[in-house]
Amino acid sequence: MTAQVSIAPALPGAAAPLGATPGPDGTNFAVASAADGVLLCLFDSDGTETQIPLLERDGDIWHGFLPGVRPGQAYGYRATGPYDAQRGVRCNPAKLLLDPYARAIDGEVRFGPELLGYAVDDVEAPSALDSAGHVPRSLVVDTSFDWSDHPRPAYSYADTIIYELHVKGFTAAHPAVPEQIRGTYAGLAHEAAVDHLVGLGVTAVELLPVHQSVPEGFLVERGLTNYWGYNTIGYFAPHAGYSAAVRAGRPDKQVAEFQAMVDTLHGAGLEVILDVVFNHTAEGNHLGPTLCHRGLHNPAYYRLDPGDPRFYVDTTGTGNSLNADSPVSLQLIMDSLRYWLTEMQVDGFRFDLAPTLAREDGSFDKMAAFFDLTAQDPVVSRAKLIAEPWDVGQADSYDLGRFPPLWSEWNGRYRDVMRDFWRSHDGLIGEFASRLSGSSDLYSAAGRRPTASVNLITVHDGFTMADLVSYDAKHNEANGEANADGTNDNRSWNCGVEGPSTDQGVLDLRARQSRAMLTTLMLSFGVPMLLGGDELGRTQQGNNNAYCQDNAISWFDWSTQDEQLTVFVKKLIALRRAHPVFRRRRFLTGVGADELRWYTPGGAEMTQADWTDPGARSVALYLDGDDDPDRAADGTLLVDDDFLLLVNAWWEPLDVVVPATETGRTWTREIDTYEPNGTASPDRIAAGDHVPVNPRSIVLLHGQ
Repeated sequence: MTAQVSIAPALPGAAAPLGATPGPDGTNFAVASAADGVLLCLFDSDGTETQIPLLERDGDIWHGFLPGVRPGQAYGYRATGPYDAQRGVRCNPAKLLLDPYARAIDGEVRFGPELLGYAVDDVEAPSALDSAGHVPRSLVVDTSFDWSDHPRPAYSYADTIIYELHVKGFTAAHPAVPEQIRGTYAGLAHEAAVDHLVGLGVTAVELLPVHQSVPEGFLVERGLTNYWGYNTIGYFAPHAGYSAAVRAGRPDKQVAEFQAMVDTLHGAGLEVILDVVFNHTAEGNHLGPTLCHRGLHNPAYYRLDPGDPRFYVDTTGTGNSLNADSPVSLQLIMDSLRYWLTEMQVDGFRFDLAPTLAREDGSFDKMAAFFDLTAQDPVVSRAKLIAEPWDVGQADSYDLGRFPPLWSEWNGRYRDVMRDFWRSHDGLIGEFASRLSGSSDLYSAAGRRPTASVNLITVHDGFTMADLVSYDAKHNEANGEANADGTNDNRSWNCGVEGPSTDQGVLDLRARQSRAMLTTLMLSFGVPMLLGGDELGRTQQGNNNAYCQDNAISWFDWSTQDEQLTVFVKKLIALRRAHPVFRRRRFLTGVGADELRWYTPGGAEMTQADWTDPGARSVALYLDGDDDPDRAADGTLLVDDDFLLLVNAWWEPLDVVVPATETGRTWTREIDTYEPNGTASPDRIAAGDHVPVNPRSIVLLHGQ
C-alpha cells in the first residue's frame, strides 16, 4: 500500500452536515477534530491511499468538498498533532481513523501494535507504526431509499409487546431461510422470519446492537468475538457482519439492506427498536486501540480523569465512558438518533447503561443536558425511549424510577421479584402485587404511567427462560474465563436436577414454572418484553453471559422448538391484545371507582396483616373492565370484560374461594397454567365456589 499526497487541497465545502455527504457533483466531508490539521485519505480498489489536506476550519470542524467523489468511495482521516497524553490529547497522523459519522464501514480490525496510538516501549510517546493496513475504511453512501407507502406502525406504549432478538442469531440456523441470507438483515426480513413474529403476536422487535462494532482483542486471542455487539465504533453504520450484500461482495449496500428490512417489518405491522450503546466505544482505556474518536478529539468524546487526563473515567466497565457533557459528543448522539429515525425509519431506542449519559459531575442527574436535548428534539422526543437504568458508575448507579417522564425503563425489580416469587421465597406477596400492577411505587409520584415499566423476566443478559428453570448456577466455561464471568445472582431454580434431565416429573415442573412466569409477564400492567426464543424453549446450556458465543450456544435452534409452549405464548399474547383491562394506561388504586381489588385465597379482601404475612404465596386479583375505563388515544372508551386472576406459588394445591363482586357475574376458566397447553375446563363458576388451583400455577377466570 502506498500513500500519495494530492497536489491541490479540497475545495472549501461546508462545515455541516458532519460526515461524508454525496451530491450530484461530488462529496462534502466534515469532521470534528482537535488536531492541528486533518488529512482526508481516499483509497482505491487496490488499496492505494491518496491524502488530501482539509484546509477549511470552523471551530473544531474541518471540512472540504471533493468534486467527482461518488458513493462507494472508501476513505478515512489522519489527524496531525498534537499528541500530548498528559493533557489528554492523542492526535497521531500514523493512525488511520474512521469517520465518526460514516454511514457504512468496510473491512475488519486486525489486532496488533499498529493499532496503538502510543509507542509500545513508551506509553507517553506517539507510535510511528502506520495503522492503515489494520483498520476498516469508511464508505461514502447514498442513503436514499424507495420506501413503501404503507403507514408506519405507531403503537402506544400500552399496546406494545416487545420481542428482543439478535439479528444474526434469530435466523442463523433457520431451515426455511435461504442459506445465503441466514443471520442477516435480509434474513430477518424473510417471509419465514416475519411469519413467526406476526404469528406470535408481538408488536415490536428490539434488536441487539446493530451499529458497527468490533470485538475486543482478548476475545480474538481466544478465538471468540463480541457476538452481542456492545462495542460500538460506528454510530451511523449498520454492522456489516449482518449484511447479506456485504457477504456477496457489495460492501456499500448494507444500508439499503437494513432499510429494506425495516420496510418489510413495518409492512407486517412490527415496530423496530434499536439497542444503542452511547455509553462507551470500542477504543477501551488508555491502552486500547486508536480507531476513531480517540485520535480525532479525545477530550470531547471521552470523560477524562480531571486529576490526570491520561486516564479515562469509566462508569461502564469497558475502560471508557462517552463524554455526554461535551457538545461534540452530544451532537454525535443526537445526530445519530435522528438519522436512524428519519433515514432508516426505526421507531425507538433502548439505551444501554443509560445513567452514564446523565452523569454530570459523576452523579446521575435527570436534568442532564442529554435529557434536555431529547425532550426538546421534535424527532427524537416522539420516538420510544427506553433506558437500562443502571451502570457501574457509583454505589447509587441503580437509577430505576428516576428517569424523566418521556422515558420507559427496564424494570429489574420486576425481574427479581417475579423470579423469587415463583421459586416460593418468603415475604414477597406485597411486592408481587405491586410489580404486577405496574410498579406505582417507582413511577406514580413523578406523574408517570404504568407503561414507564418495561417488564422483563429474562433478557439476552442472563439465563433464557428454559435455563432459568433448569440451572441453579451459571455454566459459562465456553467463555474461557473459568466460569468467573457473568452474574451469580440468577434467582433461578433447577427444579431438582442441574441441567438436562430425562425425569418426566422434573420436565413437567420446569414447563409449569415457565408457563406461570410467562403468564405473569403478559398479564402485568406495563410493557411486556419477551426474550426471543423463550417461546421456543431455547436454551444456552446454562450460559448466562453468552456475549462472545457466535455459535449454536446463542443461535435459535428451530429444530427443537417446543411447539406446545409456542402455542401457549401465542394464546397469552392474543389475550393481552384482545383485552385492554391488562393494558391499563394509568395506575389503579383499588379505591372507589379504581377497580383493582385483591383477595385472600379464602375470598376475603386483603388486609395489612395479609400483605405482611411472610408465608403468604397466594392471592386473587379482581379486574373490573367496566368501571372507570381507560380511553384510547382517539378517545375511545376501553370498556372490557371482568377477570379474576388466581395465583398460587405454593408447592401444594389450594382451593381458592371465588370472591363476591358487586357485578354478581359468573366465571369460566380462561387459562390454567398447570395444564401443558394452558387449556382450562369450561365449567361455570359463581361467587363462593371453590376453585382448585394447582401448585405453582395461575388460573385466569373470565367474567360472563
